[in-house]
Amino acid sequence: MTQSVAQSSNPLLNVGFRIPFDQIRPEHAESAVDELLSAARERVETLARSGERDFENFMHDLDVLTEQLGTVGTIVHHLNSVMSSDEWKAAVEAIIPKTTQFYTELSLHPGLWAALKAFGETDAARSLDPVRARHLKLTTDEFRRGGADLPEDQKARLLEVNTKLAQTTNQFAKNVLDATAAYELYVPTERLKGVPQRVVDATRKAAEEKGKDGHRLTLHAPTLQPVLTYADDRELRRELWEASGQLGQQEGRDNRPLIREILKLRREQAEILGFRNFADYVLEDRMAKSGDTALKFERDLETKTRPAFERENAELETYYREKAGADAPALAPWDIAYWAEKQRQDKYDFDEEALRPYFEMDSVLSGLFEICRRVFGITVTEAQAPGWHSEVKFYEIHDEQGQHLASFYTDWFPRDTKRGGAWMNAFITGGPREGGVDPHLGLMCGNMTPPSGDTPSLLSIREVETVFHEFGHLLHHAMSRVPVKSLSGTNVPWDFVELPSQIMENWVMEREALDLFAKHYQTGEKLPEDLFQKLVKAQNYRAANTAMRQYSFGLTDLTLHVEFDPNGAEDPVAVAREVMARFYPTELPGNYAQVASFGHLFSSPVGYGAGYYSYKWAEVLDADAFSRFANEGIFNRETGRAFVDSVLARGNSDDPAQLYRDFMGRDPDADALLRRSGLL
Repeated sequence: MTQSVAQSSNPLLNVGFRIPFDQIRPEHAESAVDELLSAARERVETLARSGERDFENFMHDLDVLTEQLGTVGTIVHHLNSVMSSDEWKAAVEAIIPKTTQFYTELSLHPGLWAALKAFGETDAARSLDPVRARHLKLTTDEFRRGGADLPEDQKARLLEVNTKLAQTTNQFAKNVLDATAAYELYVPTERLKGVPQRVVDATRKAAEEKGKDGHRLTLHAPTLQPVLTYADDRELRRELWEASGQLGQQEGRDNRPLIREILKLRREQAEILGFRNFADYVLEDRMAKSGDTALKFERDLETKTRPAFERENAELETYYREKAGADAPALAPWDIAYWAEKQRQDKYDFDEEALRPYFEMDSVLSGLFEICRRVFGITVTEAQAPGWHSEVKFYEIHDEQGQHLASFYTDWFPRDTKRGGAWMNAFITGGPREGGVDPHLGLMCGNMTPPSGDTPSLLSIREVETVFHEFGHLLHHAMSRVPVKSLSGTNVPWDFVELPSQIMENWVMEREALDLFAKHYQTGEKLPEDLFQKLVKAQNYRAANTAMRQYSFGLTDLTLHVEFDPNGAEDPVAVAREVMARFYPTELPGNYAQVASFGHLFSSPVGYGAGYYSYKWAEVLDADAFSRFANEGIFNRETGRAFVDSVLARGNSDDPAQLYRDFMGRDPDADALLRRSGLL
């Protein structure tokens, strides 16, 4: 069966390896999806009734059945994320019910399910190699988990639930994006006392571009974080902190009722499919296996971390009283980052801002690529391809034999039409094919500190870690050598997917690695040794607070998806606030509702829902796995080759626990993370 739709004037129907981003418009989305859905439905019927079957003409065709549709869907959602407009939002809203209906019907298709079970009974199925046998098993499990054995009335209800869930989560995401874009605060220069000069300059320029006086402040991280950390104006910090906490609560963009709706739909979805709750449904095929296991994992970490958390907060309170006086107001949430930074500067004579001149974006990227050349044997070079914005760049990855493994786009800076955060995505999955290898295609997006005037983009140490993190995801996609597309790259259980990304962050704190890219953007001078030593000493400063913040998100997520009854009288927003309050160093205001803008949990049907714990789960794996690099040499090519061969190249072709054992020769050491953070 062929995967292509006939040549068309619609660029979304002619997506080659270099996507024609310069030609794609919102009006192309719905008609392209309609045509691809029609072609896919025909192929489903052919598959469901074809007689004699072997892997190639059944399982392989099933594997690539939705490939073109998936790529086009990814492109449309991506463009709405990076250049959102009313037209792109409408395009996404138009395709969501159609694609959701198709994917739900696919998993419930009686003919296809019967054909899959029939293939499973054949000699051809019994003689499959381990990777293809795993594909058959996981596909069969997925059909069962998707409701293939349900009676017709429950199948119909599941379709309604899935469609409504897709629409409601999309509305949640849209509300957050719109509310973030709508917020701006203009302030005179004197209110920015204490804020780094680069932020003062950038916000002045942002105001000028809008034809206004003063400085334009937004809720984008490169503006918000420095103001909360450095602004002497307490009232300004309060105003911005509260504004960011109000996202998703404004009239016309209120996500609070949507949270209960999403939780209800997820609970019903899980119950229809025979699970106790959404967490048990989602986690059945992940490493944790159940919501209770994930809850226990988070609560164990909380118990071990809490003494250090309380000690850190008592030390900050003492420091604050010494500096501000016994009569100063109680510390509020908008004071924590500010006073913690002052304490850190006093304790370690270290200000993170002093690092920025050494982390120029282009230099960071070239250093990252050089590290990956030494460790993983790949070469990254800039190339040309149409992008969606003038800031987009395009790169190619080749291996030591000159084989083209992958290409990728980057889009690093914030815009009002772009969603927040940082992410990696896959457009095209390549891999081993008859007669060679097809390259993969992906992207990395972020909201890093942008260039301003004559000053290039100068990153914070956290932003440098984020760049390395996202490139780890990209490597997982780019280095995959799995012949089955649905088992390739990042298509792994969610609590394993963060291992390749988080392990990359370790190189950021290694002197030999820093020497490859940490150079002063004006003088070329390497990061001074005294500054590096201060960075190392300050690395675990308030590590317990950083950890507890992550536990608060994981436990809020799991509490809502395991223990909370969405059909009861309790308010999920209040429940979330109560959970988060246990992990906050000060009292939270009564109207605190960070959960109303918590896109990781609520802006897609699954996303990180019931899976936020996986960041910490994977951090345990990465802290432990990096110990092998630390012992054998951080640029050791053999260790790098072992990591590629055991983890990066193998996607979901074997059980993740086995992949981990293949690399480390043993199971993970559960205390590795707490040891690294200085919390044991």
